[in-house]
Formats: sequence, C-alpha cells, structure tokens
Amino acid sequence: MAGRNDPHGTNRNIREDVRDQIREFLGTRRARVTPEQAGLPLYGGDRRRVTGLRREEVALLAGISSEYYTRLERGNATGVSESVIEGIAQALQLDEAERIHLLDLLRGAGTTRPPRRRPAQQRVRPAVQRVLDAMSGTPAFVLNGRGDILAANHLGRALFSPVYADPARPPNNARFVFLDPHATEFFRDWDQIAGDCVAMLRAEAGRDLYDRRLTDLIGELSTRSEEFRHRWAAHNVRMHTTGVKLLHHPVVGDLDLPFETFPVGGDPSQVLLTYTAEPASPSQDALNLLASWAATNDHIEQSTPANDSQPADASETPD
Repeated sequence: MAGRNDPHGTNRNIREDVRDQIREFLGTRRARVTPEQAGLPLYGGDRRRVTGLRREEVALLAGISSEYYTRLERGNATGVSESVIEGIAQALQLDEAERIHLLDLLRGAGTTRPPRRRPAQQRVRPAVQRVLDAMSGTPAFVLNGRGDILAANHLGRALFSPVYADPARPPNNARFVFLDPHATEFFRDWDQIAGDCVAMLRAEAGRDLYDRRLTDLIGELSTRSEEFRHRWAAHNVRMHTTGVKLLHHPVVGDLDLPFETFPVGGDPSQVLLTYTAEPASPSQDALNLLASWAATNDHIEQSTPANDSQPADASETPD
C-alpha cells in the first residue's frame, strides 16, 4: 500500500481512482440515453443487454472508433482532443456541468502532479468579512467547494443555527445534511438538497483530485450514511448557483428564500451565498423576526476569521 514515503505509488493510486471514475461516469451517462433518444435505430430488441447506449453506439455518434472509445472509457485518456470530447459530450447529451466534470476527470487521468499534502488553513479575507457584516438584512455566507461555511454574517449564523449546533468547525453543509437527524426538518426539500449536495461534492472531487480534506469528508459520509453512498454511486454532477431554499427554522418557522451565489475574487474555491425574501411576504416577516431574535441572542457564534476544522499536521506542508 502506497504511503507518505511513496509519493510515486500514491500518485499512481490517484490516477487509477480517476480512471475508475471516468469508467463509472461514462457508464452511468450511457445507461440513461436510449437509442431512440439518440436518434438511432433499435437493434436487438429484447436481446439488448443494456438499457442505454452501447459503447459502439456512443462511438458512432461521436465519430470515433469503438476501440478508441472503449479505451477512453477505461480511463486511457492521454492526448484526447477537444473535438473528441465534444463529440462524446453530444453523444451522451451531457449538460454543461457534466461536460466540465468529464474534462476535469480526463485531465486528472493523465496528470503527473505529485500528491498533495493537507493544505494550509483556509481563511476568508477581512475585507470579505466586512462585506458580509455590512449585509445586515440579508443572510450571507462564504463557502468553499467542500460545503464548509468559512464565514457568515450575524443573520446568516442565526438562519443556519441548526447547522452551527455541530461543534465541529468549520460547519459543513454535507455533514449536516447526511449525518444530523435535524436536517430533514430544517430543509423542507431535503431530497432535493441531498441530491444537490452530493452532485456538487462529486464535481468538486473531479476539479481537485488531491484535496485530502475533501477525500476525508467523502470517506466519512460514505462510511456513516447509506443514503450518501447510494447517491454518490450515481455520479451525478450539477452547477447550483441560484434557486429557492425551503427552510423550517426552529424559531421562526417556514421560510421560502431565493438564493444567489457569486465567486469571491482572488480565491476561485470560495463563493458568496446570499438569501433574500420576497418583499411583504410571510418569509420576509419571518426573516425580520429572525433578525430581532438574533440581535437579542449574543450566544450565536461571533464572527471570526474561518479556519479549517483541524490544523495541518506539523509534518505536512501546504501546496
């Protein structure tokens, strides 16, 4: 088994894992597209052994040989051209998030980058925290790709007080969704939230193969949550930047809150998440009540520069 003193072996193991991910991702995408949906004649009828496309059918639609596509699906991604990737994306009817994820995986399969050690503590710039605090009437957060809440304003911490109840720091959305029994009550649309959460973690895992904290988080969730394991095996990915969250807060009740996310300049791994309510709506009244409650409850965690939940080992170095 490769360890810390065997970086080349560890790197090979990572590449092998990525090749497995390519095979499973492309296999699940093939399974969901029928020949009829792809505009192909249906041969074999009841004798077909697959519900979706065969490898040779994907190759035909992509304009490449079946042998080449088979090698690619097995993770042999060296020197894949942009035109081939586009052909496969069209054949499998990938959306933008899936296409980006495939590019990330193919890039990772051929990487020679040395294994990454645990990164330095991730922090939110003081100027960004001041922006959060200035948004006094809007719950606002800064998150990273793992779903860690790195920073929040006072109303944001009040809104997500059930998430902050976990003593682990930083609070993590995925850990709350799958491991906290209160999550299904807090998120009224828990099933949608759970799917989005796993899809975003899957996309993040493709973007950064060497994030040990992400790997540890996925391992923890896979070990402790059968629901997470089932959803993780589906290999769904998604970009989720806007929408409406349906929450049930233990103090103010139901809130329907539109949200928007914005990239944080200077750190591509961080996003600013904001929630608003429709003017003169019951959700706005509930948000106003929550702001009054938060103002009189000083025990809600005060704003501090956010660190990762565990310090980096002294023997490890950042990138």
